[in-house]
This record gives sequence, structure tokens and C-alpha cells, in this order.
Amino acid sequence: MEKGKIVSIEDRIPKLKQIRKSKANRRLVLLLSLFFILVACVLYFLSPLSYVKSIKVEGNQYITSKQIVKLSNIKKDRSIWKVDTGETAANIKKNPDIKSASVVPVFPNSVKITVSEHTRIAYLSMNGKFAPILENGDILKELESGENPVFAPVLIGFKEGKALKLLLEELDKLPVAIQNAISEIHHDPTKTDKYHIVMYMNDGFEVSATSRTLSEKMIHYPSIISQLDPEVKGVIDLEVGSYFKAFDESEQKEDESE
Repeated sequence: MEKGKIVSIEDRIPKLKQIRKSKANRRLVLLLSLFFILVACVLYFLSPLSYVKSIKVEGNQYITSKQIVKLSNIKKDRSIWKVDTGETAANIKKNPDIKSASVVPVFPNSVKITVSEHTRIAYLSMNGKFAPILENGDILKELESGENPVFAPVLIGFKEGKALKLLLEELDKLPVAIQNAISEIHHDPTKTDKYHIVMYMNDGFEVSATSRTLSEKMIHYPSIISQLDPEVKGVIDLEVGSYFKAFDESEQKEDESE
């Protein structure tokens, strides 16, 4: 080798140059990819592609999805990322039926609303209309025309006061399955018991009871009817002990003809 002649490492190791070139290409591809992703994001946020296209509602039982969407005040001409989730949830919670609400944007153009409602434990019948009563004791305004009471018994002959308050407290202690088995509860005070009630069950039986021991006695209702002939309807008396009296044959025939 001649003195003073410098031989580059790249010439001596050709593969090193190839590796460096490969790394540079990968770096360039990565930078270009990031650039195009950034451009695509900007275009998405600025274009109608990010505008609210659909609103999905979950968790509602009593309030319709349409009502909740209306309460949310979400406009379909704005980006889902510009929806104020806190303000929207607060708008929905203005309805006294709603216990909690959460609002979440869903890529690419949807909004998901999840609500939790107060349980309706009964409906108070007033002048042919039905006012829902919530688990917290609040009595709401009457249902709109065309709306029907569901998932809770209808209370007939009650007014706001001690008798209604006691009944609601006792109803709230019962399992949901038993609450749902009651169709109507009539306030039927007697000389000896101002809290006496008559309940009409969805299975055709009638129950005579008192609000004072309702939760204590009605908890046994499924066991009681399991021992009865489902074809023979009658009154189950739970005021003191518990006994069954079949309807008069003439009454049963009249009911069947109706």
C-alpha cells in the first residue's frame, strides 16, 4: 500500500453503505407517513366527515331515545369533537327521570349517550291520567297522552299524604319481580285499618292486605301462588295471617264472559 493513500471504510465495507441507505429510506417513509396522517387528520377535522351523523342512546327504559336526543341539544352540523360533553350531560339530567348521563364522541362521526334512570315504583292515577312516582318519592307530571304506565303498579284512590308515603316505602322494599307482578293497588280504608289496600295481580289473583305489613307479607307471594290451582282465581288475604278464598262461581263466569 502506498504511503499517504487513504482508503474509505465504505469502500472497504460496501455493505455499510447499503445499510445506511436502507435506514435513510425507512426514515423518509416514516416521515412521509406521519405527514400524510397529519394532513388526513386536518382534513377530517375541517370537513363534514367529522360532523355528527348518528347519536346512540343506551340505558333508557322509561324515556325514549328520541326524547333524550332532544334534551341533549346536539346539533348535526357540528363536529363530534366540538360537542361539549359536560354541558350535554347536564342538559339531559334536567329531566327528573334521569339519575346520571355520560356523553362520549365515537370516531368517525357518532356520539354515544349512556343514561341511568330513577326507578319508577308506581303510577298515581289522577283524573284519568297517570303521574310516575320515582324511587326517591318524587311525583312527576302526568304522562303525555298516548303514554302508558309500564313496569310498575297503578295506584288508585290515593292522595299525597301518610297513606301514600307508607305504601311507597313498603313497595320499595319488595323485589322488582313482585313489584312488576302487581297491576293495580286500590286504597280501600276500613273502620279498623285506614291503610287497607286491595291489589290486582297480573296473574288474575286479588290480594287483600295492609300497607303496614306489605313488604313482610308480599315477599311470600310467589310461594303462596305456587301452592294454588292457577285455574281457580280468588282473593289471597294477607291482613293478619294468609288464606285463600276462591271467587264465587258466578263471579268467575261473569269475568270470563267479560
